[in-house]
Amino acid sequence: MLDQKGNQGELKPYLRNTNVQWMRFELDDIKKLRLEVNELKEYRLLPGDLLICEGGEPGRCAIWKDRNQEMYFQKAIHRVRPRKGILAEYLAVCLKADAESGVLTEYFTGATIKHFTGRSLREYSIPLPPLAEQKRIVAKVEELMALCDRLEAQQKERETRHTVLARASLSCFADAPTPANLTFLFHKSYIIAPADLRKSILTLAVRGKLVPQDPNDEADVSSIPLKLGQSESSRGSQLGPFELRSNWRWALLGQVSTLINGDRSKNYPNKVEYVQEGVPWINTGHIERDGTLSLDSMHYITRKKFDSLRGGKVRSSDLVYCLRGATLGKTAIITQFEEGAVASSLVIIRPSSALDSKFAYQFLTSPLGRGQISTFDNGSAQPNLSAHNVKKYWIPIPPLAEQRRIVAKVDQLMALVDELESQLAASRATAAKLLDAIVGELTA
Repeated sequence: MLDQKGNQGELKPYLRNTNVQWMRFELDDIKKLRLEVNELKEYRLLPGDLLICEGGEPGRCAIWKDRNQEMYFQKAIHRVRPRKGILAEYLAVCLKADAESGVLTEYFTGATIKHFTGRSLREYSIPLPPLAEQKRIVAKVEELMALCDRLEAQQKERETRHTVLARASLSCFADAPTPANLTFLFHKSYIIAPADLRKSILTLAVRGKLVPQDPNDEADVSSIPLKLGQSESSRGSQLGPFELRSNWRWALLGQVSTLINGDRSKNYPNKVEYVQEGVPWINTGHIERDGTLSLDSMHYITRKKFDSLRGGKVRSSDLVYCLRGATLGKTAIITQFEEGAVASSLVIIRPSSALDSKFAYQFLTSPLGRGQISTFDNGSAQPNLSAHNVKKYWIPIPPLAEQRRIVAKVDQLMALVDELESQLAASRATAAKLLDAIVGELTA
C-alpha cells in the first residue's frame, strides 16, 4: 500500500483506526500516505461505505457520508458495501448492540490483542428483517440515541452546577454544622455525596469547628511528653500542619499513645490452629467500615496459643490500624472484646489519658489522618507503613471534655448521614424504575 521508496504514487488523506469511532469519525488528525495509482480506486471511500475496525476496539464502526471530501482508508480497517435491501445503518446498529452485549467478542481472534479479521467478519451473522423494518429500527435507535445525548448533556450541566453548589453548601455547613443544615443539604437538592459529607464532618471535628469551645475546659498538656529540644513555652497550637484553637495542642501520635506491633515470633498462629471458640485473632479483613469488628468472620485461637504470644495483645478501647496493602490505614476500636491478639499486618494504638479512643478513631479516619499516610508510605507495589511511621503522625489534641463532645456530635451527624443516605438510595431506586418504564414505553 505504501511506496517505501516514495518515488511514485500520490499522497492521499486516509483514515486510521483512531479516526473511526462508534457511529462517527474523528477528523482532526488526518494523516496522508502515498498510494500507487492502482490502489486509488481500491481504497477510495464512497458515501455509504461502512468502515469497521479490525483492531484497537474491534468492531467499532461508522458510515462515511461525505460526498465532497476525498478520503481513503488503511488496510487495518474493513470496508463494507451492503447489498441491495440492506442498510449500512442497520448493520452498524447490529455491530454496536453485539459489542455492548459481548456477543461480538465470540468472533475475535488473538489471546492478548484481539482482532476482528476479514474471515470472522464474513462469518458474523445478524437477524435480517425486511428493508422497511430496518429503516424503522434505525429511526427508533437514532431517536433514542439523540434522547440519550440530550440527557447526557443535561447531566453534565447539572454536575457542573452541582459541583459549584456543593462547594458553597459545604462551606455553609462548615459555618453552621447542625443536623438541620445537614438535612437541608439532602432534602433540597441531594447535591452533596454522603462520602463527601462524612469527610467534611470529620474535617470540622479535628479542626475544632464542630462544637463550641468551653473556656472552662483545660487541655491536659502535662500528660503530653515534650519533644527533644522543645521548651514548655514552645509547646502550643502552631507546631503542626495548621494553627489550632488556643486551648488545643499539637502532638505526635506516639506522644499520646503507645503503639504495639503484632507478634512475629515462631509462635505466630497459622490457619490450622484456628478454633471455633476461644480468644479473638484479629486481621485486616475483620475491620468493618464503621470501625467495628466483624463477628461473623472472626478467627479464634486457644488460650494456650494466646498465652504463648509475646506481643500484639489488645484490650478494650485499643485501636487497631492496618499497616499494609490496599487497606492501608483501615481502623477499628476494640469494643466487642475484652482481650484478643492481632495479626502482623496490624498495629495496636493504645491512647494515653490525654486522648479519647473514639476521638483518636475519628482523627485516623479523617482526611487529616488519612492524608498523613502518603508521607510515610514506601510507594512500592505493596504499600506499607511501620509502627515507627505511625508514631510520627501529627494529631490535634483538644481538652478531653471537648474531645468527648466532638465524638458525640460526630456520632449524631454520622447517624443522620446514614439515614439520609438510605432515603437517597430509595429515591434513586424509584427513579431507576421510572426510567425503565419510560424506556419501555419508548421502545414498545
